[in-house]
Order: sequence, then C-alpha cells, then structure tokens
Amino acid sequence: MIVWVNGAFGAGKTQTAHELRRRLGRGWVADPELPGFGLQRMLPGPLRSDFQEFAAWRSGVAEMLARADGGREQPVIAPMTLVDDAYFAEIVGGLRAAGHDVRHVALQASPQTLRRRLAVRQWKRRDLWALEQIDRCVAALRRPEYAEAVPTDGRSIDQVVEAVAAALGLELARPALGPLAARAYRLRVQLAHIRVGALL
Repeated sequence: MIVWVNGAFGAGKTQTAHELRRRLGRGWVADPELPGFGLQRMLPGPLRSDFQEFAAWRSGVAEMLARADGGREQPVIAPMTLVDDAYFAEIVGGLRAAGHDVRHVALQASPQTLRRRLAVRQWKRRDLWALEQIDRCVAALRRPEYAEAVPTDGRSIDQVVEAVAAALGLELARPALGPLAARAYRLRVQLAHIRVGALL
C-alpha cells in the first residue's frame, strides 16, 4: 500500500506522515523531495526550477515507490505536494494502473493558516517560493480528484493523523504521545527535514 499525503506547502504533510507511520507501528516514510533536491543540485543555480518539471523526478519517484511497495505488507507513506493534474495522473495514476493500492489524502488549510505556518520558516529559500504557491495549491486541492480531504485548521497533529487514518481505512496500533514526548518527536522530524531543505 502507498499512502500519498498531499497538501499545500505548510499544511503539515511531513509531520503527519511521520506520526502516521509511528502510530501505525509499521511502514516507511519515502520522501519524494529527496530525489528532487538531488536533481536540482546537478544544475547551476540559474537553471534550477521546480523539480516536478523534471521527467526524471516523476519517473524516478514512481519507480522507487513501486519498488518500496512491491510485495510488502508495510505501508509506504509519501508526503508531497502534487497539484498538477498531468503529474498526478502520471505518478499516482500510473502506480494505480500498475496494480498498486495508492490511497491519497489531501490535507487542507486556509490560506491564512498556511501563510502563518510558513512565515516562521522564511529563512529557508524554498519557503519563500512556497508562499507564492498557496493560492494555486489550495484551489487545486479542493477539486474532487484530489479527495480524500482532511481539514487541518484548528486541529492538532494527533487529530489530523486520526482523521487521515479514518478516511483511508487504516487502523492505528499505537496511542498518541504525551505532550513532552510529542514535542521532542516533532522536533526531531522538523530538524531532519530542515537538513534536507538546506540542500537547496
């Protein structure tokens, strides 16, 4: 099974994906940003663009997710904003056509919430670009082809994870963490993600 956690930048995809894996008690978070950053690093600065435009990224992500999913009983969780219809059809549609059980969920938040979340991360160059994508992403993810939708405004990560699990028919095997343990776990995830983002 492949679980694609979609959402605009700042919707909470990464934290949701890692907490979902933890509470499922099994699985693997496969981050599609990693090959994207690697492909960008092969180019000089002026030639770098949105890595989703690279055919190599789209085909590579689909191939790696298929390999990770092949014959295993562990869910593969991919947190990634994907709102271009053609790219969505190529990756998610292609995996489904090949027989993979791809379950898609779109984390939804208001533009105001997204801007507030991204504002605290503006020291990262990519997040300045992400701010410009909010309206485009929010509009796309409201369309029915990007269901299941899970609202995140006013919800904790635990509440979002529980809503995602219910929407996708997944059974959570582990309880939510206590406040201090949850804060430490979220911080570890955040720090790991910052190191990835620093490659840009």
